[in-house]
Amino acid sequence: MKIGFLFPGQGSQTVEMGKDIYNEYEIAKNVYDRVQKLTGIDIAKISFEGPADVLNETKYTQLAILTISLAILEILKANNINSEISAGLSLGEYSALINSNALSFDEGVKLVQKRGEYMQNLTPKGDFKMAAIMGMTDDKVEEVCKKVKSGFVVPANYNSPGQVVISGEEKAVLEAESIAKDMGAKKVRILKTAGPFHTEKLVDCANKLKNELKKVKINNFESKVIKNLDGTEYKQNDDVRDILVKHIINPVRFSKSIQTMLDAGIDTFIEIGPGKTLSGFVKRTNLDRQINILNISNSKELKDVINFVKNGGM
Repeated sequence: MKIGFLFPGQGSQTVEMGKDIYNEYEIAKNVYDRVQKLTGIDIAKISFEGPADVLNETKYTQLAILTISLAILEILKANNINSEISAGLSLGEYSALINSNALSFDEGVKLVQKRGEYMQNLTPKGDFKMAAIMGMTDDKVEEVCKKVKSGFVVPANYNSPGQVVISGEEKAVLEAESIAKDMGAKKVRILKTAGPFHTEKLVDCANKLKNELKKVKINNFESKVIKNLDGTEYKQNDDVRDILVKHIINPVRFSKSIQTMLDAGIDTFIEIGPGKTLSGFVKRTNLDRQINILNISNSKELKDVINFVKNGGM
């Protein structure tokens, strides 16, 4: 069994996520306590009690999703379940880097805290939207964005074959929605993330994060990690700091990341954290063989995955 971990990003959060795991596993509770000591934020209270409008603030959302992913990860490691390769969607790449020990737990957590604060406070003022376009090729979505006349909009997330997220000014995104439908899109869905993430509009955030990254130690990778930036594997001599700066203002190439994992022989994908979005992306990939796609967002799913892996996939 060749295992690949997938870590979700912003937008997957729900109030009460991780609560049952926290209550059942001392290892998980220790992770939440450690994050609180590092950041001064009671992320357990915000995650488990909300309210939703507080949890949905970027400065808390990113930390909350990272924390549940790390808590589950620690329980898996205690059960000798590790990945050969990992990838994360946007924010999720930090979970993958911590999993590989390229970033230490403490520095990774503090870096995500800063990233969330910068992305909340330094996002330019204005009305921004993100929308998922389904049923169109990457090229067609790029064509849609170029046809928009009412403002700024670009592809931000290449999620899976037939699904690309666009990001930009509200009027431009709504115009793109109309153009995409006229050009044959099966569906266009407006997302609950409102910032122009993974576009040049976040250059101020990227510059601030660059200063934080200068203080961080980058360790040798203990397991493989796939970059959002181009969907390829990090190399030991890559400039991780520079990649994470570019990561903020460039589109996420997640469909290519999944393909890279498949090409490396991964046959068991485990999504670690809230939701099943990334598992859906894997399912929509053109698969040439039987693979296992598993999710862990609650205590029951965690037990099921541990049993599945320990029993050799039976």
